[in-house]
Amino acid sequence: MTPKIAFIGAGSTVFMKNIIGDCLHFPRLAQAQIALMDIDPVRLEDSRLVAQKMIEAMGAKAKITCYQSQRAALEGADFIIVAFQIGGYKPCTITDFDLPKSLSLIHISEPTRRYAI
Repeated sequence: MTPKIAFIGAGSTVFMKNIIGDCLHFPRLAQAQIALMDIDPVRLEDSRLVAQKMIEAMGAKAKITCYQSQRAALEGADFIIVAFQIGGYKPCTITDFDLPKSLSLIHISEPTRRYAI
């Protein structure tokens, strides 16, 4: 049986690439059905292109489908990854960088923490 991985918030292209890339290193997941879901169709398509190129480069046999509906993406999923940002990119991420910059601080971002030094 082919496992299905649903990625909700796949418009976070870099995070999606890192997580799905890690999954594809496992032989059982290298042939997974990957359901990418995001509310932004442009960011979703960017992520689809990145994921497809990564799958090809790794020689994996995973298949990608894209959704704008969470329910459709989640149907039949064996694994679910949720990675979305409350408030969206502009008010949140831009602020994370602009505020430290306005105070002449250097912004360092890690997967679980953000610093301004």
